[in-house]
Amino acid sequence: MSDLASKSVTPGRDASASAATGYRPSRTLPIVAEIRRQASRRRTQLALGFMVLLPLIILVAFEFGGGNGDDDSNGGGAFSSLVDLATSGGLNFALFCLAVSAGFLLVVVFALFAGDTVASEASWGSLRYLLAIPVPRARLLAVKLVVALGYAFLALFLLAGTGLLVGTLRYGWHPLGSTIAAQIPPGQGVLRLLGILAYLAVILLVVAGLAFLLSVLTDAALGAVGGAVLLWILSSILDQITALGSIRNALPTHYSDAWMGLLSTPVQTEDLAKGAISAIIYAVIFWGVAFFRFTRKDITS
Repeated sequence: MSDLASKSVTPGRDASASAATGYRPSRTLPIVAEIRRQASRRRTQLALGFMVLLPLIILVAFEFGGGNGDDDSNGGGAFSSLVDLATSGGLNFALFCLAVSAGFLLVVVFALFAGDTVASEASWGSLRYLLAIPVPRARLLAVKLVVALGYAFLALFLLAGTGLLVGTLRYGWHPLGSTIAAQIPPGQGVLRLLGILAYLAVILLVVAGLAFLLSVLTDAALGAVGGAVLLWILSSILDQITALGSIRNALPTHYSDAWMGLLSTPVQTEDLAKGAISAIIYAVIFWGVAFFRFTRKDITS
């Protein structure tokens, strides 16, 4: 066992060059097994649990604070008027939960699931043993990416779903309020809310892609997660510098608030389309580099 632990896994040795009879690469590391492994981890349980807990915390805050935003809403920026709408119905409460979480909390959650998945295996020293099973590198990376995205999307929908449930129970089922247009009927409001969820999921693919790439490049999970969050914050800061002009359009965070176009009548789709296309391009590039690097990397940990 000590001899095995001292050896690195090179790209040419982890596939099926000397495969046993009946060996099928597609049967190694089943997705269900990876789902169970990640579900048993404390960070997964805490992250998903907090997505359920946050709407309850916001609800309690509104109950004790009056729920009107008071004087704080006068200088709260783009989302300030959403505070006044948050207590006017379940749809508005769910929208508020998403609005206050999209800028940072959801970024951290997506970075956590995508950035921790490979780097943690390397830091524990178990990555080379997975490859020695042998699990093809591309399959190992693909399974981990799919499961990481699955849990990240689950966290997003848990946040919105819990917000919609508790908000409806407390404030009732009413039209979706809009700060830039007339109220939207509940049926259409549900569709608009689903559209916002889908757009946020696409935009946050950039964070997941960057964190996943950093997870492949480093053995430190904290570095991968923190690096992705810091780069996202840096992009947000640069996007506020108007002197950069049209250069800001290329920043991954430039269209992060375009989901507000779904609250207008008619729906403003131009920025939504630009933001979705930009996010997908960035994510594909990050994932492509991650797969290219990992399939050629000498695994020593």
